[in-house]
Amino acid sequence: MTETPRVHFIGAGPGAPDLITLRGLRLIERCPVCLYAGSLVPAEIVAAAPAGARVLDTAPLTLDEILAEIERAYADGLEVARVHSGDPSLYGAIAEQMRRLDALGIAYDVVPGVPAFAAAAAALKRELTLPDVSQTVILTRTAMKASAMPKGEELESLGRSGATLAIHLSVRNLRHVREALTPHYGADCPAIVAYRVGWPDQALIEGTLADIQDKVRAAKITRTALVLVGPVLAAEGFRDSALYDAGHVHVLRPRRKAGVDKAGVDKAGVDKAGAGKVSG
Repeated sequence: MTETPRVHFIGAGPGAPDLITLRGLRLIERCPVCLYAGSLVPAEIVAAAPAGARVLDTAPLTLDEILAEIERAYADGLEVARVHSGDPSLYGAIAEQMRRLDALGIAYDVVPGVPAFAAAAAALKRELTLPDVSQTVILTRTAMKASAMPKGEELESLGRSGATLAIHLSVRNLRHVREALTPHYGADCPAIVAYRVGWPDQALIEGTLADIQDKVRAAKITRTALVLVGPVLAAEGFRDSALYDAGHVHVLRPRRKAGVDKAGVDKAGVDKAGAGKVSG
């Protein structure tokens, strides 16, 4: 029989306390131990932990220290809410924690959260996939002090796709972003830096590959920001999607018989469902 999960990796969303999922919030409300990334998870979210809960900011802790807290809680028969920002599947550093828990035989589950790129698109009121403009979004980062990018995943390579790019952990590397992408997108390609999306001090800085670095420097933004690049960010005059086109037939909207309008009424004014004559 599968053991009931005792550790819950929870995506807290991008910053606004009400953007956490109900599932994630309910788990925090019941877990007597709550470990959270304090620099990125709103205090209002972990404040939902039950009275007397052990609520610990893991920002200053090492992996070993975090696992020691989880092991201690497990030995005491306590559930743990392990709260990460955004969605834990993206740059969440949960894989090494799960690997340790697998080795220890401690069951866990993962609750998704709203990722930063989705929150940024919502704040900007943009759709990141538009017909004939872009149908692909690439989530990536650049190499700075963290681990190097795998071969073939450098911006110079990804830029050849022409896709919409959501570049994480790179607001201090905008010169490289410009130099790597300008040959593929052009200097006038739209570029947007979304700073602390969902937080009270949220800022959305819009520019181009040519000038976004100067605009961000003027705003004194050096961390906690997402870089979006691609023609889709300023697209106008794009064609409508086929999804709701009258000529697009699919299983939920089959082809209508000739002479019958969208309401199921024929040209003589008779309801094809059998309701009789329709008055004007």
